Amino acid sequence: MKKKKYGQLSQYERDRLEAMLSGGHKQCDIAKVLKRDPGTISRELTRNKFERDGRTKDKGEYESSLAHRKAKIRRKFSKYQGKKINENIDLKNYIVRKLKRGWSPDDISGRMKLEKKLFYANKNAIYAWLYSIWGQRYCKYLKSKRYDPRKRRRKKIKKSLIPNRIGIEMRPETINSNRQYGHCEADTIVSGKKTGSKNALTVTYQRKAKYISIRKILSLKPIEFNQAILKIKQKQIIRSLTFDNGIENRLHERLDVNTYFCDPYSSWQKGGVENGNGMIRRYIPKGSDISIYSNKYIRMVENILNNKPRKSLGYKTPKEVMIENNLLI
Repeated sequence: MKKKKYGQLSQYERDRLEAMLSGGHKQCDIAKVLKRDPGTISRELTRNKFERDGRTKDKGEYESSLAHRKAKIRRKFSKYQGKKINENIDLKNYIVRKLKRGWSPDDISGRMKLEKKLFYANKNAIYAWLYSIWGQRYCKYLKSKRYDPRKRRRKKIKKSLIPNRIGIEMRPETINSNRQYGHCEADTIVSGKKTGSKNALTVTYQRKAKYISIRKILSLKPIEFNQAILKIKQKQIIRSLTFDNGIENRLHERLDVNTYFCDPYSSWQKGGVENGNGMIRRYIPKGSDISIYSNKYIRMVENILNNKPRKSLGYKTPKEVMIENNLLI
């Protein structure tokens, strides 16, 4: 049986892991069922066990929801280390000055602690910043072999096919911090390759209200994707959109709204819509032929998701929040 390529475990996989552990199944058997490497299962149990009263629970008492939350928090803090340094001007300038003097990230981190600076970043945070879009220009000052600029350049050989693209690093803090309603993320869900179908779904996600909109499109042609976004825009207030770098987004300037684009291979930067896609997959499984789902069925899925209470909304539904804040037109 072919195993999956490396990737983070989903909530569904963690639920199955918990159920199989409770049923007394061995790790190797669970790995086969989930099509994962046994090492992935072992690491999951080691890293994401739940601790209560200072004592780690045994593997048979693994709790999937708590493990998923723990993994999500760990990813969040690791991914944003680079951004934290970039937003602290004093810290960034200190690091750059020392790099130019030939200091390693470990030297810089240790010296900051010794000098009792008001700012601080450990060596891993500094490396994370150097590997990010903000710090790559300073990697030339590194003496170690941990960074190979040739590997990074390969991804940049292709000319951008999205005109006047504005990167996510330019997105205002009011959007990043979710202080204002109306800012959305957008993505697509495509038919399975084996189906031969070009049909897809256009999905938008209101970052603060958690409201999901779904429209069926015949293909990923930019004009069809745009038409779907414009139809959604007629029904709700959208102040900005955050996309990935798919070719379907190349006509973004015609949407008459501020648009921002994630870094390449960084889908986590629009985690809201990615999570929304996961919820949609409960009703339209991965690999499905989207052409077989009617618009009526897709609207039903949309209504189910938008009328489901969310803990992050104080157990209100996304639709209730949209109505309360006059976001529906």
